[in-house]
Amino acid sequence: MHAHGGGGPGHGFGGFGGPGFGARGFGGKGWGRGRGAEAAPPVDRNEVAGWFAGRLPDDWFTAAPEITVDRDEIVVVGALAEPDAGEGDAGAARAGRIARFREETREQRMAIADAAQERYGRSVAWGAGCGDVREVFTNVSVPVMTRLRQPERLVLDTLVDAGVARSRSEALVWAVRLVGRHAEEWLTELRDAMASVEEVRARGPEV
Repeated sequence: MHAHGGGGPGHGFGGFGGPGFGARGFGGKGWGRGRGAEAAPPVDRNEVAGWFAGRLPDDWFTAAPEITVDRDEIVVVGALAEPDAGEGDAGAARAGRIARFREETREQRMAIADAAQERYGRSVAWGAGCGDVREVFTNVSVPVMTRLRQPERLVLDTLVDAGVARSRSEALVWAVRLVGRHAEEWLTELRDAMASVEEVRARGPEV
């Protein structure tokens, strides 16, 4: 399943700065993460960014897009040129510019995404920003299986009872986002450290 189309607002550029590392994802075109699915190999974010820089048309974005890689997905988010709204609403003009980009580049994005999935074993999601308007076109929602003890379940139930979330799963998403917002510096250091471990491991002999 490719994540090319669909709707819904996404996160801003600030949410897509983490380097990619890890070994599990989509094992090829159309493969899922079910039992028996092959593991996607670790990838180097700089190599992925370089590959996309070579594949993307030069006139799509005003600067190099931000690339985020995890075990399941590659997210590519680029900045679009500001439209001249004249006397019209600037926010609506920016949203329209993003919508036009999404429609006009759909076939090319699908072709690039197919090639990237063959190369990296991960699906590809696209996004665009224009001024203060940001949108990520439908990206992968990966189910997370976890075992929580009663104290952790009570935290989730409190969020549900307070109306912060409608379900435990939604409450878990809310909690993860809250941790990410308040621990970004620490998480960045952790990602950098893990990326260094991956590089050292890759230079070792194969078993």
